[in-house]
Amino acid sequence: MNIEIITTPNEDLKESGFGTIKACNDILETTILLGHNTTLNICKTKKDLYEVVLRKPDLVILAVKYLSFENEDDVWLSDYFSKNNINYTGSSREVLKFDSDKVRAKLHLKNIGIRTANFFTAIPDQYKSAKDLPLSFPLFLKPRDAANGNGIDDLSLVTTFTEFKSKVLSLYKSFAVPILVEKYLDGREFTVAVIKTTHGEIIASPIEIVPMFSTNGLRILGEQAKIDNLEELKKIEDKAMITTLKKLAIDVFKNLGIRDFARIDMKTDSSGYCFFMEANLVPGMKMGSSYFPKAHEIESNLNYEEVIELMLSEGLNRCNTIMRINNNVILNDNTTLTNAINF
Repeated sequence: MNIEIITTPNEDLKESGFGTIKACNDILETTILLGHNTTLNICKTKKDLYEVVLRKPDLVILAVKYLSFENEDDVWLSDYFSKNNINYTGSSREVLKFDSDKVRAKLHLKNIGIRTANFFTAIPDQYKSAKDLPLSFPLFLKPRDAANGNGIDDLSLVTTFTEFKSKVLSLYKSFAVPILVEKYLDGREFTVAVIKTTHGEIIASPIEIVPMFSTNGLRILGEQAKIDNLEELKKIEDKAMITTLKKLAIDVFKNLGIRDFARIDMKTDSSGYCFFMEANLVPGMKMGSSYFPKAHEIESNLNYEEVIELMLSEGLNRCNTIMRINNNVILNDNTTLTNAINF
């Protein structure tokens, strides 16, 4: 199959994605080993995307959700390739919004009875005192639209109104959106890597994540902890817990309408009850360290090549069912790129 990996210079992105160019190269080398004719495209302009459409690959692997351009609207890649009849990996734009907006995902799942940590949102000076807050301390604060631990550190856990005000202001200055405030869950932290295969089977691989103690004696999986890559990824020995995590992850996967793959993050409270935290629909894919491939390795004994093969299975199967519109793009010397392609 002719496959193209689509990414963009993304080291500064706060959104989720497969990771740096190194992660994309890991996928590139693996798909070539699997026998595909694969190229990696670091797209910077609309012309770069236009040229992908002209080549009509069998499948594009979307390593990021969108491309940003100065003074222009973002181009959501799933939308763009769908409009141009190009087969792509992962979920639609509407579903990807559950990844970009943690509050949207939590509300959707809470409304259908899936347990998630109690929460509210806040902007600076919205609340005047602790008694005005919808939830009692301790609380945990983070951006509603960022990934990779961005904005999360020891100060995210607040126990006083002064700490609350300070962290809300700090996050709002950095992210310019209402801040997600959750009731702090003091239990264990888990992630479940999920793949839906060609035959409709859903493979769910849960693992426990144990962050290192910070200088303040807290185990918080924040931005710096993820950069330092010092957290422990553990196999879960409790069979009942594995069953619970798998069921919750699959329920989230189905009820959010996710396609192909996802990584679902969860936590427990002190009583051991599991709560949905967030969904990552373009999970990190760096060989040897990213949670998604490591979870499948630890729990399901799948190596990196096997994980990639399974991740692409549904997308490659769609190649046989998608009807090409041969005259989708007609160019002549007087046709502009903007008119030729749907942006």
